Amino acid sequence: MPPSVKPAYYKPVIHDSHRRATWHDYCSRCIYMVTLCKSEMCPCFGTLKAGDNLRNAAVELSETGKIVRTEIDRTPLHHKDVRVLECIIMPDHVHVLFFVTQVISKPLGHIIQSMKAAITSRIRHLGKRPELCVFEDGFHDRILREPRQLNILIRYIRENPYRLAVRNAYPDFFQKLACLTLFETNFQAYGNLQLLDNPFKEQVIVHRNDTPEIRTHYRNLWRYTAINGGVLVSPFISADEKQIREEAETLGGKFIILTNRPFSDREKPAAHNFELCEQGRLLILAPLTGMTNSLTRARCLEMNRYASMIANANRQCLSGYRPSSADN
Repeated sequence: MPPSVKPAYYKPVIHDSHRRATWHDYCSRCIYMVTLCKSEMCPCFGTLKAGDNLRNAAVELSETGKIVRTEIDRTPLHHKDVRVLECIIMPDHVHVLFFVTQVISKPLGHIIQSMKAAITSRIRHLGKRPELCVFEDGFHDRILREPRQLNILIRYIRENPYRLAVRNAYPDFFQKLACLTLFETNFQAYGNLQLLDNPFKEQVIVHRNDTPEIRTHYRNLWRYTAINGGVLVSPFISADEKQIREEAETLGGKFIILTNRPFSDREKPAAHNFELCEQGRLLILAPLTGMTNSLTRARCLEMNRYASMIANANRQCLSGYRPSSADN
């Protein structure tokens, strides 16, 4: 299409942006979970309906949402090498599981852009709003690396309404802060911030040179803390520390977990951590200073130092924590 007649919704596809996996060939045969986010000016794609049983929560699609669903289902008609394995339309975003069945001539982004353009055109016509922006720019993708992940992704997509219903029912347990200041250090935070006010916190750290007697002593202390409503604080890096966490979870323990991985804009805890958030038992903290995806020894020591400071601070020190900004 000549540049002079490109419709307003057309945007060039850029595949070297920070969202794409630079090591991956987006023309290859692969399964992707694609997320498209609604723009603020576009009407909601639907309304969450949740009764007493949150497991039965579902999204009732609006006319806009029905168009989104129809055009997603029609995508394989226009791109014969693409299948839609699963799809969920949420009020403000969409998850689609695409299967590219064989090598395609143009990258996945061109297919996504074509689909978004078709949706945008129909919704603009429906509302008689020719300049309406339906989606945010670009898209997010997750690449299926192992076959066993397929059922996990399908379950994740299908349970989106349930997770939204839970977060609506227990908002205090799913707070997200882009910048939380503790000890003059900034953290990203997700989960139950009230755990910071718990006066009974213990750091979990296992040293290689700990004697059996020392390990037994602390294991009993951590068990006691978990059983009696206290909070265990740690990045839980080593196998021994992870084992302590697993045991404490079975005892009803609560956790403040330090992580080295930054949160994405629409970060949600993984299935297991989600259950802990639902019960108000988890807070995840990510130090913003020096944040990186690589876990070095220096970073491990730093996170253990933060864990020690949080565990040993009295209630008065932490009750004055300062959220600088929040993401709903």
